Amino acid sequence: VQLQASGGGLVQAGGSRRLSCTASGNTIAIENMRWYRRPLGKEREWVATITRRGDTNYADFAKGRFTVSRDNTKNTMDLQMSGLQPEDTAIYYCHTKGPDRATDVWGQGTQVTVSS
Repeated sequence: VQLQASGGGLVQAGGSRRLSCTASGNTIAIENMRWYRRPLGKEREWVATITRRGDTNYADFAKGRFTVSRDNTKNTMDLQMSGLQPEDTAIYYCHTKGPDRATDVWGQGTQVTVSS
């Protein structure tokens, strides 16, 4: 399985941005998909999870502002972000597990910069 993230860019505070993650390879084996982010100089942190059937879970900072969605027919996962603030500036990564359910698979990351 391979993941490709896209959609990052510069956005003003209060604005919105939609990130996408496209999976390729053995996509039938993909169960949960996740978004993580790494703010500059900080540790990577979990953002949201979506299961294959569409159940979602969010980090506290994402609740009410971010929405994760998934299209299994297109092998894509999106993250719609609204009400963005400078503290949301980070590299955003999509993640899943490989067919062995153990190997971590990461997308290359996409930079989101929120200006004040």
